[in-house]
Amino acid sequence: MDLFMKYLKSHRRIFLTALGFCFIFVCSFLLYHLPLEALLYPTLLCIGIGLVLCVLDYSRVKRKHELLQPFRTMTDIMDELLPLADTIQEEDYRQIIRLLREEHDAYRKETDRRYTDMIEYYTVWAHQIKTPIASMRLQLQNEDSTLSRKLTSDLFRVEQYVEMVLTFLRLGSDSTDYVFREYDLDRIVRSSVKKFSHEFISRKLRLIYEPLQTTVITDEKWLSFVIEQVLSNALKYTPAGSITITLESPKTLRIRDTGIGIAPEDLPRIFENGYTGYNGRTDRKASGIGLYLCRRICSNLGHTITASSTVDVGTIIDIDLSQRKMKME
Repeated sequence: MDLFMKYLKSHRRIFLTALGFCFIFVCSFLLYHLPLEALLYPTLLCIGIGLVLCVLDYSRVKRKHELLQPFRTMTDIMDELLPLADTIQEEDYRQIIRLLREEHDAYRKETDRRYTDMIEYYTVWAHQIKTPIASMRLQLQNEDSTLSRKLTSDLFRVEQYVEMVLTFLRLGSDSTDYVFREYDLDRIVRSSVKKFSHEFISRKLRLIYEPLQTTVITDEKWLSFVIEQVLSNALKYTPAGSITITLESPKTLRIRDTGIGIAPEDLPRIFENGYTGYNGRTDRKASGIGLYLCRRICSNLGHTITASSTVDVGTIIDIDLSQRKMKME
Protein backbone atom coordinates (compact mmCIF):
# COMPACT_ATOMS: atom_id res chain seq x y z
CA MET A 1 0.00 0.00 0.00
CA ASP A 2 2.89 2.34 0.79
CA LEU A 3 4.41 1.73 -2.64
CA PHE A 4 1.05 2.39 -4.33
CA MET A 5 0.64 5.72 -2.53
CA LYS A 6 4.17 6.71 -3.58
CA TYR A 7 3.30 5.73 -7.14
CA LEU A 8 0.18 7.93 -7.14
CA LYS A 9 2.19 10.82 -5.70
CA SER A 10 4.95 10.50 -8.31
CA HIS A 11 2.38 10.40 -11.17
CA ARG A 12 0.06 13.11 -9.85
CA ARG A 13 0.81 15.47 -12.76
CA ILE A 14 -0.26 12.84 -15.30
CA PHE A 15 -3.48 12.12 -13.39
CA LEU A 16 -4.27 15.84 -13.05
CA THR A 17 -3.62 16.35 -16.77
CA ALA A 18 -5.97 13.46 -17.60
CA LEU A 19 -8.66 14.97 -15.38
CA GLY A 20 -8.18 18.30 -17.15
CA PHE A 21 -8.68 16.66 -20.54
CA CYS A 22 -11.81 14.94 -19.24
CA PHE A 23 -13.14 18.30 -18.06
CA ILE A 24 -12.54 19.82 -21.52
CA PHE A 25 -14.16 16.74 -23.07
CA VAL A 26 -17.28 17.13 -20.91
CA CYS A 27 -17.54 20.88 -21.49
CA SER A 28 -17.35 20.38 -25.27
CA PHE A 29 -20.20 17.89 -25.21
CA LEU A 30 -22.34 20.15 -23.03
CA LEU A 31 -21.75 23.22 -25.20
CA TYR A 32 -22.94 21.36 -28.29
CA HIS A 33 -25.89 19.83 -26.43
CA LEU A 34 -25.01 16.31 -27.54
CA PRO A 35 -26.93 13.28 -26.20
CA LEU A 36 -25.88 11.90 -22.81
CA GLU A 37 -25.07 8.49 -24.32
CA ALA A 38 -22.58 10.15 -26.66
CA LEU A 39 -20.89 11.62 -23.54
CA LEU A 40 -20.88 8.58 -21.26
CA TYR A 41 -19.62 6.02 -23.78
CA PRO A 42 -16.33 7.71 -24.78
CA THR A 43 -15.80 8.86 -21.17
CA LEU A 44 -16.12 5.36 -19.74
CA LEU A 45 -14.01 3.98 -22.59
CA CYS A 46 -11.20 6.46 -21.86
CA ILE A 47 -11.39 5.75 -18.13
CA GLY A 48 -11.22 2.00 -18.76
CA ILE A 49 -8.23 2.30 -21.09
CA GLY A 50 -6.52 4.67 -18.62
CA LEU A 51 -7.00 2.24 -15.72
CA VAL A 52 -5.55 -0.64 -17.74
CA LEU A 53 -2.52 1.43 -18.68
CA CYS A 54 -2.15 2.57 -15.08
CA VAL A 55 -2.25 -1.02 -13.78
CA LEU A 56 0.33 -2.14 -16.34
CA ASP A 57 2.62 0.78 -15.51
CA TYR A 58 2.25 0.19 -11.76
CA SER A 59 3.11 -3.51 -12.26
CA ARG A 60 6.26 -2.49 -14.14
CA VAL A 61 7.26 -0.07 -11.36
CA LYS A 62 6.59 -2.69 -8.70
CA ARG A 63 8.73 -5.31 -10.44
CA LYS A 64 11.61 -2.86 -10.76
CA HIS A 65 11.18 -1.83 -7.12
CA GLU A 66 11.41 -5.48 -6.01
CA LEU A 67 14.51 -6.03 -8.17
CA LEU A 68 16.23 -3.07 -6.51
CA GLN A 69 15.51 -4.19 -2.93
CA PRO A 70 18.51 -6.61 -2.64
CA PHE A 71 20.88 -3.76 -3.51
CA ARG A 72 20.02 -2.02 -0.23
CA THR A 73 22.26 -4.49 1.64
CA MET A 74 24.96 -4.95 -1.00
CA THR A 75 28.30 -3.28 -0.40
CA ASP A 76 29.41 -3.31 -4.04
CA ILE A 77 26.66 -2.66 -6.56
CA MET A 78 27.50 -4.12 -9.93
CA ASP A 79 26.23 -2.14 -12.92
CA GLU A 80 25.28 -5.25 -14.87
CA LEU A 81 22.97 -6.42 -12.07
CA LEU A 82 20.89 -3.25 -12.06
CA PRO A 83 17.61 -3.26 -14.01
CA LEU A 84 17.80 -1.65 -17.44
CA ALA A 85 16.98 2.06 -17.51
CA ASP A 86 13.71 2.91 -19.28
CA THR A 87 13.92 6.70 -19.11
CA ILE A 88 16.55 9.44 -19.35
CA GLN A 89 16.09 10.13 -15.63
CA GLU A 90 16.70 6.48 -14.71
CA GLU A 91 19.83 6.46 -16.87
CA ASP A 92 21.05 9.59 -15.06
CA TYR A 93 20.47 7.89 -11.69
CA ARG A 94 22.36 4.85 -12.93
CA GLN A 95 25.35 7.00 -13.85
CA ILE A 96 25.23 8.69 -10.45
CA ILE A 97 25.23 5.30 -8.73
CA ARG A 98 28.22 4.20 -10.81
CA LEU A 99 30.16 7.36 -9.89
CA LEU A 100 29.26 7.01 -6.21
CA ARG A 101 30.37 3.36 -6.23
CA GLU A 102 33.71 4.27 -7.78
CA GLU A 103 34.19 7.04 -5.22
CA HIS A 104 33.25 4.66 -2.40
CA ASP A 105 35.68 1.99 -3.64
CA ALA A 106 38.51 4.52 -3.85
CA TYR A 107 37.76 5.84 -0.36
CA ARG A 108 37.60 2.34 1.10
CA LYS A 109 40.92 1.37 -0.48
CA GLU A 110 42.57 4.49 0.92
CA THR A 111 41.05 3.88 4.36
CA ASP A 112 42.20 0.25 4.33
CA ARG A 113 45.71 1.33 3.34
CA ARG A 114 45.90 3.88 6.16
CA TYR A 115 44.53 1.37 8.66
CA THR A 116 47.04 -1.26 7.56
CA ASP A 117 49.91 1.24 7.85
CA MET A 118 48.76 2.22 11.34
CA ILE A 119 48.47 -1.41 12.48
CA GLU A 120 51.91 -2.24 11.11
CA TYR A 121 53.46 0.80 12.80
CA TYR A 122 52.01 0.08 16.24
CA THR A 123 52.81 -3.62 15.94
CA VAL A 124 56.45 -2.86 15.15
CA TRP A 125 56.54 -0.25 17.93
CA ALA A 126 55.10 -2.67 20.50
CA HIS A 127 57.69 -5.32 19.63
CA GLN A 128 60.58 -2.84 19.56
CA ILE A 129 59.69 -1.33 22.95
CA LYS A 130 60.01 -4.77 24.52
CA THR A 131 63.80 -4.68 23.98
CA PRO A 132 64.54 -1.72 26.31
CA ILE A 133 61.99 -3.03 28.79
CA ALA A 134 63.82 -6.38 28.94
CA SER A 135 67.13 -4.55 29.32
CA MET A 136 65.83 -2.47 32.23
CA ARG A 137 64.41 -5.55 33.90
CA LEU A 138 67.80 -7.31 33.72
CA GLN A 139 69.52 -4.33 35.28
CA LEU A 140 66.97 -4.09 38.08
CA GLN A 141 67.36 -7.78 38.91
CA ASN A 142 70.91 -7.06 40.12
CA GLU A 143 69.65 -4.61 42.74
CA ASP A 144 67.54 -5.15 45.84
CA SER A 145 66.30 -1.90 47.25
CA THR A 146 63.04 -0.10 47.82
CA LEU A 147 63.59 1.95 44.68
CA SER A 148 64.44 -1.08 42.51
CA ARG A 149 61.35 -2.94 43.73
CA LYS A 150 59.21 0.11 42.95
CA LEU A 151 60.75 0.45 39.48
CA THR A 152 60.27 -3.27 38.86
CA SER A 153 56.60 -2.93 39.72
CA ASP A 154 56.21 0.10 37.42
CA LEU A 155 58.06 -1.72 34.65
CA PHE A 156 55.65 -4.61 34.96
CA ARG A 157 52.79 -2.15 34.44
CA VAL A 158 54.49 -0.85 31.30
CA GLU A 159 54.76 -4.41 30.01
CA GLN A 160 51.05 -4.88 30.65
CA TYR A 161 50.18 -1.75 28.65
CA VAL A 162 52.36 -2.90 25.75
CA GLU A 163 50.70 -6.31 25.84
CA MET A 164 47.32 -4.56 25.86
CA VAL A 165 48.26 -2.70 22.66
CA LEU A 166 49.30 -5.96 20.97
CA THR A 167 46.10 -7.65 22.12
CA PHE A 168 43.99 -4.81 20.75
CA LEU A 169 45.78 -5.05 17.40
CA ARG A 170 45.38 -8.84 17.24
CA LEU A 171 41.66 -8.65 17.97
CA GLY A 172 41.20 -6.34 14.98
CA SER A 173 43.10 -8.70 12.69
CA ASP A 174 41.36 -11.02 10.24
CA SER A 175 43.55 -13.94 11.35
CA THR A 176 43.46 -15.48 14.81
CA ASP A 177 45.87 -17.66 16.73
CA TYR A 178 43.43 -19.38 19.08
CA VAL A 179 44.48 -22.84 20.20
CA PHE A 180 41.63 -24.57 22.02
CA ARG A 181 42.68 -27.38 24.30
CA GLU A 182 41.85 -28.79 27.69
CA TYR A 183 43.95 -26.96 30.29
CA ASP A 184 44.42 -27.22 34.03
CA LEU A 185 42.80 -24.03 35.33
CA ASP A 186 44.98 -23.98 38.47
CA ARG A 187 48.13 -23.78 36.34
CA ILE A 188 46.79 -20.85 34.30
CA VAL A 189 45.63 -18.90 37.35
CA ARG A 190 48.79 -19.52 39.37
CA SER A 191 50.96 -18.38 36.48
CA SER A 192 48.96 -15.15 36.23
CA VAL A 193 48.99 -14.52 40.00
CA LYS A 194 52.76 -15.08 40.14
CA LYS A 195 53.32 -12.07 37.89
CA PHE A 196 51.73 -9.84 40.54
CA SER A 197 53.55 -11.36 43.52
CA HIS A 198 55.78 -8.30 44.03
CA GLU A 199 52.77 -6.01 44.13
CA PHE A 200 50.93 -8.22 46.62
CA ILE A 201 53.99 -8.21 48.89
CA SER A 202 54.89 -4.53 48.58
CA ARG A 203 51.33 -3.38 49.24
CA LYS A 204 50.71 -6.01 51.92
CA LEU A 205 47.56 -7.29 50.26
CA ARG A 206 46.34 -10.74 51.23
CA LEU A 207 45.71 -13.35 48.53
CA ILE A 208 43.05 -15.93 49.36
CA TYR A 209 43.37 -18.72 46.83
CA GLU A 210 41.44 -21.97 46.95
CA PRO A 211 42.70 -24.76 44.64
CA LEU A 212 40.34 -24.90 41.67
CA GLN A 213 40.96 -28.55 40.74
CA THR A 214 39.26 -28.44 37.36
CA THR A 215 40.06 -28.39 33.67
CA VAL A 216 38.59 -26.08 31.03
CA ILE A 217 38.52 -25.97 27.26
CA THR A 218 40.02 -22.62 26.32
CA ASP A 219 43.06 -20.87 24.88
CA GLU A 220 45.72 -20.51 27.58
CA LYS A 221 47.35 -17.32 26.28
CA TRP A 222 44.12 -15.38 25.78
CA LEU A 223 42.51 -16.54 29.02
CA SER A 224 45.70 -15.60 30.90
CA PHE A 225 45.40 -12.09 29.48
CA VAL A 226 41.82 -11.81 30.78
CA ILE A 227 42.76 -13.05 34.26
CA GLU A 228 45.75 -10.69 34.42
CA GLN A 229 43.60 -7.72 33.43
CA VAL A 230 41.05 -8.53 36.12
CA LEU A 231 43.80 -8.96 38.73
CA SER A 232 45.44 -5.72 37.61
CA ASN A 233 42.18 -3.81 38.10
CA ALA A 234 41.59 -5.48 41.46
CA LEU A 235 45.04 -4.45 42.67
CA LYS A 236 44.70 -0.95 41.26
CA TYR A 237 41.47 -0.20 43.13
CA THR A 238 42.14 -2.15 46.34
CA PRO A 239 44.20 0.04 48.70
CA ALA A 240 43.95 -2.49 51.55
CA GLY A 241 42.40 -5.85 52.34
CA SER A 242 42.44 -8.94 50.19
CA ILE A 243 41.78 -10.49 46.78
CA THR A 244 40.03 -13.86 46.70
CA ILE A 245 40.09 -16.36 43.85
CA THR A 246 37.59 -19.23 43.95
CA LEU A 247 35.70 -21.56 41.63
CA GLU A 248 31.91 -21.36 41.64
CA SER A 249 29.59 -24.00 40.21
CA PRO A 250 29.67 -25.22 37.53
CA LYS A 251 32.88 -23.69 36.10
CA THR A 252 32.90 -20.02 37.01
CA LEU A 253 36.17 -18.40 38.02
CA ARG A 254 35.42 -15.72 40.62
CA ILE A 255 37.86 -12.94 41.51
CA ARG A 256 36.69 -10.86 44.47
CA ASP A 257 38.40 -7.80 45.94
CA THR A 258 37.78 -5.56 48.93
CA GLY A 259 38.45 -2.36 47.03
CA ILE A 260 36.59 0.90 46.51
CA GLY A 261 33.92 -0.73 44.34
CA ILE A 262 32.06 0.57 41.29
CA ALA A 263 29.24 3.11 41.33
CA PRO A 264 25.82 1.62 40.42
CA GLU A 265 25.42 3.97 37.46
CA ASP A 266 28.82 2.92 36.07
CA LEU A 267 28.44 -0.84 36.52
CA PRO A 268 26.35 -1.55 33.35
CA ARG A 269 28.94 0.22 31.17
CA ILE A 270 32.32 -0.92 32.51
CA PHE A 271 32.80 -3.33 29.57
CA GLU A 272 32.33 -0.58 26.97
CA ASN A 273 35.32 0.59 24.96
CA GLY A 274 36.90 3.68 26.54
CA TYR A 275 34.43 3.94 29.43
CA THR A 276 36.24 4.65 32.70
CA GLY A 277 33.43 5.71 35.02
CA TYR A 278 33.92 7.71 38.21
CA ASN A 279 36.92 5.67 39.38
CA GLY A 280 38.59 6.04 36.01
CA ARG A 281 38.05 9.81 36.01
CA THR A 282 39.72 10.12 39.41
CA ASP A 283 42.57 7.90 38.20
CA ARG A 284 43.81 9.73 35.10
CA LYS A 285 45.93 6.72 34.07
CA ALA A 286 42.84 4.62 33.39
CA SER A 287 42.20 3.95 29.68
CA GLY A 288 38.88 2.16 29.89
CA ILE A 289 40.04 -0.48 27.43
CA GLY A 290 41.09 -3.39 29.68
CA LEU A 291 37.63 -4.75 30.54
CA TYR A 292 36.45 -4.07 26.99
CA LEU A 293 39.19 -6.36 25.69
CA CYS A 294 38.30 -8.94 28.34
CA ARG A 295 34.71 -9.12 27.16
CA ARG A 296 35.70 -9.39 23.49
CA ILE A 297 38.22 -12.12 24.23
CA CYS A 298 35.76 -14.06 26.40
CA SER A 299 33.18 -13.83 23.63
CA ASN A 300 35.69 -15.23 21.13
CA LEU A 301 36.62 -18.02 23.52
CA GLY A 302 33.00 -18.96 24.18
CA HIS A 303 33.15 -17.67 27.79
CA THR A 304 31.19 -14.92 29.50
CA ILE A 305 32.39 -12.27 31.95
CA THR A 306 30.13 -10.37 34.34
CA ALA A 307 30.63 -7.99 37.24
CA SER A 308 28.86 -7.05 40.45
CA SER A 309 30.00 -4.44 42.93
CA THR A 310 29.17 -2.41 46.02
CA VAL A 311 30.81 0.94 46.68
CA ASP A 312 33.40 0.81 49.52
CA VAL A 313 32.83 -2.95 49.87
CA GLY A 314 34.41 -4.47 46.77
CA THR A 315 33.93 -5.91 43.31
CA ILE A 316 33.27 -9.44 42.04
CA ILE A 317 34.24 -10.49 38.53
CA ASP A 318 32.84 -13.83 37.33
CA ILE A 319 34.29 -15.60 34.27
CA ASP A 320 32.01 -18.43 33.18
CA LEU A 321 34.29 -21.03 31.57
CA SER A 322 31.61 -23.58 30.77
CA GLN A 323 30.90 -23.76 27.04
CA ARG A 324 29.71 -26.07 24.32
CA LYS A 325 31.91 -29.02 23.34
CA MET A 326 34.34 -28.28 20.56
CA LYS A 327 36.83 -30.19 18.51
CA MET A 328 40.08 -30.65 20.43
CA GLU A 329 43.37 -29.86 18.70
